[in-house]
Amino acid sequence: MSNTLAYSDTSKGWTSFFSYIPEKMIGMNSYFYSFKNGNLYRHNTNDLRNNFYGVQYTSKVAGVFNVEPNSVKNFNTFMTNDDTPWDCTFYTDLSKGHILSSQFVEKEGGYFAYIRGSSNSNDLRLRSSQGIGVPSTVVSTVPTAVVVTFSRTIGNLISIGDTVLSGAIVSGAVASVQNVGVITARSTNSITINTTGGSIPLVSHMFLCSKDLDAEAYGLRGYYMQFELENTSTSRVQLYNVQSSIFKSNP
Repeated sequence: MSNTLAYSDTSKGWTSFFSYIPEKMIGMNSYFYSFKNGNLYRHNTNDLRNNFYGVQYTSKVAGVFNVEPNSVKNFNTFMTNDDTPWDCTFYTDLSKGHILSSQFVEKEGGYFAYIRGSSNSNDLRLRSSQGIGVPSTVVSTVPTAVVVTFSRTIGNLISIGDTVLSGAIVSGAVASVQNVGVITARSTNSITINTTGGSIPLVSHMFLCSKDLDAEAYGLRGYYMQFELENTSTSRVQLYNVQSSIFKSNP
C-alpha cells in the first residue's frame, strides 16, 4: 500500500505516515495545502477528521514494549491515557492478542483493560493449554456428545467451554494434534465433547484442552510486545501515552 511519509524539521526525523496521496503539498501562511485531481484543499480546517478528498480513513498508532529484551515477560494489561478507547491488536514472538474498544474501563482519566489472547489459537506452548491424559474409554455413538473417560481424576483446570485437542503418541511425544471439539459437560474423571466441526478421537490418543483465550484474559508472553491501535472516530481524539503491566515470566 502506498503512503505519504511526513518529515519534521523540528524533530529532524520522519514522524508519521498518511493514507492519502496528494499530487503536491505546500505550507503557506500557517496553513497546509495539497492538490488532488487538480483541486486545491486546505487541511485542518473542518470538524470531520480523517476525511481526505472525500475518502474516510481511520487513525492508527503502532509501537512496541521491549523492556529487558533478553527476558521472557508476561504482558497482562494495557492502559491508554486519552479521551476515548481504541481497538487494539498485540503481537509477541510467541502469541497474538487484542482488546476491543468496548472492553476498556475508564479509570482515573484513562482507559484500562486486560489483554485477551486470540481465541482458538490452540498454541500448546501457552499456559492456557493443559494436558488431560490418555483415556480408558471413548464412547462416540452420538457425535454431539462423545463421552471420554479417564482412569484418574482430571482435575479442576478442565472446564466446560474448553477446546479439546488430541493426537497420537509417537516416540513419547504428541504428534499431529487435531481439534476434537468443545467440552459441554464434565465429571470427576470424564468429559463430554461436542465434536461438531472437529474429529472423533481415538482411545489411544493423548487428550489436551485449550482455554478460551478471549474469556480467560491470561495476557501475552514473549520477549517483546508490539501494539497497533486503531480509531474510527471522525471527531477530534487525543492520545497522550500508553502503558502495560509487565513482569518477568518464571515458568
